[in-house]
Formats: sequence, C-alpha cells, structure tokens
Amino acid sequence: MKIAPSILSADFLNMQEDITNVEQAGAEYLHIDIMDGHFVSNLSFGPAAVQAIRPMTKMVLDCHLMVERPDEYIQQLAQAGADVIGVHVEATVHIQRTLALIRENGCKAEVVLNPGTPLNTLTELLPFIDAVLIMTVNPGFGGQKFISEMVDKVRRLAQIKKEQQLDFEIEVDGGINDATIKQCAAAGATVAVAGSFVFDGIDPRQKVELLKKLANDE
Repeated sequence: MKIAPSILSADFLNMQEDITNVEQAGAEYLHIDIMDGHFVSNLSFGPAAVQAIRPMTKMVLDCHLMVERPDEYIQQLAQAGADVIGVHVEATVHIQRTLALIRENGCKAEVVLNPGTPLNTLTELLPFIDAVLIMTVNPGFGGQKFISEMVDKVRRLAQIKKEQQLDFEIEVDGGINDATIKQCAAAGATVAVAGSFVFDGIDPRQKVELLKKLANDE
C-alpha cells in the first residue's frame, strides 16, 4: 500500500520540512486538498500552491478537487505539476468529459465518491479512470472520525476490479490511522491518505513508517 500524507494537516510555516520528512520516510504520494468554499464549506489550496510545492518533492502530487465546476481547474493544475487529479462524481453532471479532460492534460484521472454515493455510479466510468478515491469521512475538514461502513465499500470495489481484470488504484481518505489502515488494506485499498495522524505528532517520519509497516504486514 502507498501512503499519501495530506498537507492540509501539515505545518504551513514549515511546509518544506514536513514534505521532506514524509518523503524520506517512504511516502509515495503527497495529497493536496483543493476546496472552493462551495462544494464543501472550507477553503484551502489552489493551483498556485501546487506550483510552489512541485519543486520541493519527487512524490506523486495527488490533487483532490472539492470544488464546483472542476473543469476550470484542470489545465491550471496540470501546468502547475499535478500528477493525479481527483474529481467528485457528485460535482459535475458530465463526469466522463471531465475525466477525459484530465487525461488530455497529461494527468491520471481519479473519481472520488462521498460516503453516501453508491458504487454503481462508477459502472460506466471504469474504462476512463486510473484511480477511485473512496471517502471514509464526509469531505471538507481534517480530523474526522473514520466511517467504518466504508470498509465494505472498498471491499466491493476491489472485487469489481478483480472480476473485470481492471488496473486502477483504490484510495481511501479520512480518519486513517494505525487502526483503520489495516482494515482498509485488508479490504483491498492500495493508497491511503493520512493527515492528522501523520502531522499532529512530533515526528511525521515515524508515523509514515508505522503506517507503511501496518498496511503491508501480512
């Protein structure tokens, strides 16, 4: 399983140090939440922040759009250095077109599902995606409690992936810690986003190393 620390929970005054620490600890992804204050009631990073972060790391920049009108952000994010762009299926009525636009701009296309959104919304989209992000909390704020019912959702998606012989990442985001990551890994998740658990302590390196060990222990 790959670990994706979420910089929403990092120390904004020491961003370079936090990014370097988690990369040295073996994190493969850096998760960047982009919120517009409309799709969710919070504001965070934008394309300018992605552009500033890009020279700091070789990690995959995993940009999670929690915005209305996501198409307006895609070209800017791609030019800023994003590697993966995730779009909520709930945010647009033309999700296939949005996924195609992401790929046209040279990034991997990820579909994001809120806890209340069923897996069958993905049925026609699977040929167009590189990743699915299952929200294990309702989006908008860090530090929320993990919704345990989402483990079965991950398990069902992993089964669909296996049955159809598809190749995409299954990412989980929200309430990931030393207990919940083991449940998600066992269910078939391949990428885990962790914010508060990684950055609320003294040494984020130790937290990333612990998550990797727990997730990959058989």
